[in-house]
Amino acid sequence: MYRSSGALSNRNSRVARAGWAVIIYCMPSSLSAVSIIVPTFREAPNIRPLVERVFAALDQTDRRAEVILVDDNSKDGSEVIVEALGEQYPVRLIVRRDARGLSSAVLTGFQEARFDRFVVLDADLQHPPEVIPMMLDHLDKGSCDFVISTRYGGEGTIVEQWPLLRRIGSRVATLLARPLMPVSDPMSGFFALHRGVWERAEALNPIGYKIALELYVKGRCSNPAEVPIHFATRAAGKSKLTFGEQVRYLLHLGRLYRFRFPLLTGVLLFVVVVGVGAIALLAVRALW
Repeated sequence: MYRSSGALSNRNSRVARAGWAVIIYCMPSSLSAVSIIVPTFREAPNIRPLVERVFAALDQTDRRAEVILVDDNSKDGSEVIVEALGEQYPVRLIVRRDARGLSSAVLTGFQEARFDRFVVLDADLQHPPEVIPMMLDHLDKGSCDFVISTRYGGEGTIVEQWPLLRRIGSRVATLLARPLMPVSDPMSGFFALHRGVWERAEALNPIGYKIALELYVKGRCSNPAEVPIHFATRAAGKSKLTFGEQVRYLLHLGRLYRFRFPLLTGVLLFVVVVGVGAIALLAVRALW
């Protein structure tokens, strides 16, 4: 069991219902701890193994932690699962009634977080929670201001069953994003940052699902670190990646290029990035 003075018990756990959200409260603030944000939508089968693996990884460290699951009103039994987990672990569930989207869910988690270090990962178990302590160690070193997991750098790997077209699409998207974020896998959704990066980020307005890029660019980060991971297959449920999400990613890239490189001709840069991306996307789509 996770060793934490902040773990919930029958005596102090409670559920608050306030119109747009259901919040299960857990533990007090600490400057040395971490808030782990997990956006979810119809991920009920993955919640228990994810939470158990997170705290098993942290059990060997001196860090306290909370897990905040931000759910887009899945109505799949997630509330019951989290309330049961609250008997053992410091975990909260926020159910959004009127909002949707992975990126905005992450920002909602930041707003509710009680600690000054954030880790974000998906609920589908493709991201290994076991590397969270390593990511936090990097974050606490020197001037590092952003830590991101990588499938492509160092000893990073991808499960062999990942479809070829998904691999090609990921590589194309990665190449388009690298001028914005000088790492091997800027598309990763598994990352860590200090609260201050989020607080100083200018005019956050993410569209699509690549919130890490938005935070890195608009938080004006300059010293990232990478942690290699093995990118696994989805444990349960269905992928949320659709053609529409891919189009929104291209639009998002165009906005970030204009923000990051304001001295360049904004319209021309937008057209080039979105145009090249769209051609590549349509080519992959045609082969699907």
